Amino acid sequence: MRNWKFKESDFIDFPVYEGNDLGVHWTAAKTTIKLWAPTAQRIFFRLYKTGVGGQAIKEFILLPDELGTWIYEIRENLEGMFYTVQVRDLAGWLKEGPDIYAKATGVNGIRGMIIDPSKSNPPGWETDTRRTMANPTDMLIYEVHIRDFSMSPSSGIINKGKYLGFTESGTRLPSGETTGIDHLKELGITHVHLLPVADFYTVDELNPAAHYNWGYDPLNYNTPEGWYSTDPFDCTTRIREMKQLVQSLHNNGMGVILDVVYNHTGLIFESYFNQTVPGYFYRFNHDGTFSDGSGCGTELATEREMVRRYIVESVAYWAEEYHIDGFRFDLMGLIDIGTMNQIRQRLDQIDPGIFMYGEGWSGGQSPLQEKFRAVKSNTKQLDRIASFCDDMRNGLKGSPFDKNNVGFISGITLREEQLKFAITGAVDHDQIIYDFVNTSHHAWANSPEQCVNYVSCHDNLTLFDKLQYSCPEASPETVERMARLAFGIVLTSQGVPFFLAGDEMLRSKGGHPDSYRSPDYVNQIEWSRKADYAELVRFVRMCAELRHQHPAFRIGNAGMVKEKLRFFAKYIPGVIAYELCDHANGDRWRRILVLLNGNNYSVEYEIPMENWLIVAQNGEINPNGMGYSKTNLVRLHPISMMILAAES
Repeated sequence: MRNWKFKESDFIDFPVYEGNDLGVHWTAAKTTIKLWAPTAQRIFFRLYKTGVGGQAIKEFILLPDELGTWIYEIRENLEGMFYTVQVRDLAGWLKEGPDIYAKATGVNGIRGMIIDPSKSNPPGWETDTRRTMANPTDMLIYEVHIRDFSMSPSSGIINKGKYLGFTESGTRLPSGETTGIDHLKELGITHVHLLPVADFYTVDELNPAAHYNWGYDPLNYNTPEGWYSTDPFDCTTRIREMKQLVQSLHNNGMGVILDVVYNHTGLIFESYFNQTVPGYFYRFNHDGTFSDGSGCGTELATEREMVRRYIVESVAYWAEEYHIDGFRFDLMGLIDIGTMNQIRQRLDQIDPGIFMYGEGWSGGQSPLQEKFRAVKSNTKQLDRIASFCDDMRNGLKGSPFDKNNVGFISGITLREEQLKFAITGAVDHDQIIYDFVNTSHHAWANSPEQCVNYVSCHDNLTLFDKLQYSCPEASPETVERMARLAFGIVLTSQGVPFFLAGDEMLRSKGGHPDSYRSPDYVNQIEWSRKADYAELVRFVRMCAELRHQHPAFRIGNAGMVKEKLRFFAKYIPGVIAYELCDHANGDRWRRILVLLNGNNYSVEYEIPMENWLIVAQNGEINPNGMGYSKTNLVRLHPISMMILAAES
């Protein structure tokens, strides 16, 4: 019986293999198996006809090779066969399963699959190109779960819950509003952030309606999840359909960002890492037990060389094989800084425009000191890697961990400094009083490109549900005004804007704050709400259009933000006012005033005398303007944004 307890010194002398040929590699003439398993005494490689059930039809014993690797070559065409490996070390036999490098698996990921990779490419894949941007602040990111996107009957999408749901165009509500991919185009989305697509543990692909999960419990890191496929038994199909999703979004002018989970595994003792090299891939507490800095049971030891190499090459594989445009790192604060920067270097070899960002925090305590980890406060040590700006999130709507807590849009005053900090893109700015910023007492971004601004994401309550709890007496009209102000601020602030799918139509999950395994009726996007909140959707679309048209709202340089974005000195509680001056970032408008009123009453505010083009006021916006006003005194309507522009 294993005690599954380890200490760091157990792994200090492990060899490092620097080759890039680990895993199972097919050609019509032969299949080569090469694994890194330095503690192994013996390794079996077994072939099966099916991905589940049945007995092995052949069995081979791998041969020890250099630097902890084991190898075997089978001179047959094994295309379409399934396989497992089983390791024996000094403590006995471990459980069989696919190798940790597997790029194709059968149903439920319990056996690897040997495929001809070229047969997984859809027609035209060789001409598919990424949709990366030289300046990340030009992006507008939309976060969505593949199943949520299409499951509702109101979606009009045929391939419900599948990769192929993103390939259908022309879907509409009975009332005529677009749904699906056409809705994303209409909103002006540039990049779609997909919740995890790598094969995860908790959903039974044999019974896809029985369970729901977001997918933050990885099983096989390099193969797509079969739950989203029309045929989970044949991995060639799921790979092809995942590529069709990417191809469809690319053809419609949008990039694809994958949510990747390299901080923990869904299984602990029975994970494929532990069934290959027990203990090596994880961090441990002082008593030898597995550390749970993720809050999910385990924590990968990213700082160990072979773990780091595994992660770097896994990310590169997704980027190259699936033409991925960006990666969001779950609990990035558990990954060491060195590993994140090596991923950046590796992706630069593929496409320097591939965007990287993540959660700059952990889910619990880690034995690796914080100074070595990619937490938000260490973002300046990361090379062109961004962090989520919870300063913006909390400043707008209050703490997500207290459903009754309020923020700028919902009535709190004397907290404006936190929102000003986020508006600048979290860079150094001489007008920010950092002692008054609750969540960050210093600038943490080198440039606005490292700051991802948002009001809500898949975690915690949706924006609508949060406002329902924190402002129970607010009328529906007031709640919508709050939402408009939130979107207006996120989409006009410096940094990279990001929002949760459906928030633009006041998506509700019925008050569920953590719906990672809740059923479809909780999680699915009810597209019918688009008709109910058509004016809010239009407002968000116009804010996105304003941002796309005017580079002043998407400055990529910290020095320019400090020089061109200047806050007004006059202070009124619940009001933030600033100017983007001198054709900021080459904008055609000479100066732009942004005036934000979070109060539930009107406020008069003195401004410079100009012939102002009115771009936004009282919950309305038009990038082309809504008339002119030559004035030095304006009335800011309750819970609203005013934007004025001097054109020349």
